[in-house]
Amino acid sequence: MKDFAGKIAVITGGGTGMGRELARQLVAEGCNVAMCDVSAEAMAETKRLCEVEKLPQGLRITTHIADVSIEDHYRRFRDELIEQQATDKIHLLFNNAGIGGGGSLFTNTREQWERTFNICWGGVYLGVRTFLPLLVKADEAHIVNTSSVNGFWASVGLGVSHTAYSAAKFAVKGFTEAMINDLRLNAPHVKCSVVMPGHIGTSIVSNSRKVQNGADQLNPDELKQARQRLQGQGIDVAKMSDADIQQLALDRARIFHDEAPTSAAAAAKIILDGVKADRWRILVGDDAHLLDERVRKTPEQAYTPEFYQDLVAATGWKVG
Repeated sequence: MKDFAGKIAVITGGGTGMGRELARQLVAEGCNVAMCDVSAEAMAETKRLCEVEKLPQGLRITTHIADVSIEDHYRRFRDELIEQQATDKIHLLFNNAGIGGGGSLFTNTREQWERTFNICWGGVYLGVRTFLPLLVKADEAHIVNTSSVNGFWASVGLGVSHTAYSAAKFAVKGFTEAMINDLRLNAPHVKCSVVMPGHIGTSIVSNSRKVQNGADQLNPDELKQARQRLQGQGIDVAKMSDADIQQLALDRARIFHDEAPTSAAAAAKIILDGVKADRWRILVGDDAHLLDERVRKTPEQAYTPEFYQDLVAATGWKVG
C-alpha cells in the first residue's frame, strides 16, 4: 500500500497518543478515519485537530465509543462504521489501544491483571476478528498491531513487576507473526505488521490509572507498592506522606510524556512509513532498536541488573 488517499482506516485508542497522531497524519494524506476510544472528549479533540486544516471534500472522520476488551462494543463500532462511513470495506486496521497496570500476580488484583491483558491482547484479537471480513472485501488492506519492546523483553526495571502488559504484548507479537502465513494462504491481498515501540511520549501512564482506578491517582494498594519500589531503589520513604507518593506518581506520568526520546507524532510517521514499505516488523525509536539488538545478542543476560543498568545508561530511560 503505497499511499492512503481515498482509503478507510480504523484506529483503536484514537483519543490520545499514537492513535491521535495516526489519525492526524492519515487525514492529512486524504484517508477517511473511523476511531474508537472510551473517552468521547478525547476523540472530539482528535477530530478537532484533524479538522484544523480544511479537509478534502468528502473526507469522513467518525468517532465511536468502545471498550476494545468487549466484543459487543466492537460489533457496535463496526455497524456504526458501515453506516456512517457508507462502506462495506476498510483498508487499514490499527489495533493501537492499550493500558498498563496489573503488573504482579502477587500484589495486584486478578481484576487489574486481566483488565490490562484483555485490553492489550484481547483488543487486538477482537479487532482482527471483527474487521477481517471488511478488510478481505477491499482490493488491498493492511493490519497493524501494536506490540511493544515488552513483546520481546518482559521488563521495565528491576523494582517493577510487569507481567500483564508483557504477556499481552508477547501474545500480540506472536499472533501477528503467525498471521503472516495465514493471510498469505487465505487472503494474500491483506498484509500485516507488528509495531514494537520503545519509550514514546504518550499519556499511557495517566490514562492507565484512569481506566484501572477511575481517577488519575494511586489506589491504597498501589501506594504501598510505590513505597516498596522506591525503598528498593534506595530512597528513604519513612518521612514521605501519601500525598508525596501521589505527587511522585504524577511527576512520573509527566516525565514519561514530556521527556520521551520519541514523540507520538514521530512514532506515527515511522509506523505509516513502515506500512508503505510493506515491513512486517516495525521497531519505533532508537531505544527499541538498541534493546532489540542487545536482547538478541545476550538473551540469557536480559533480566540481570547489569543488563538493565547498561540499557538505562545507553538510552537515558527514566522509567521503571
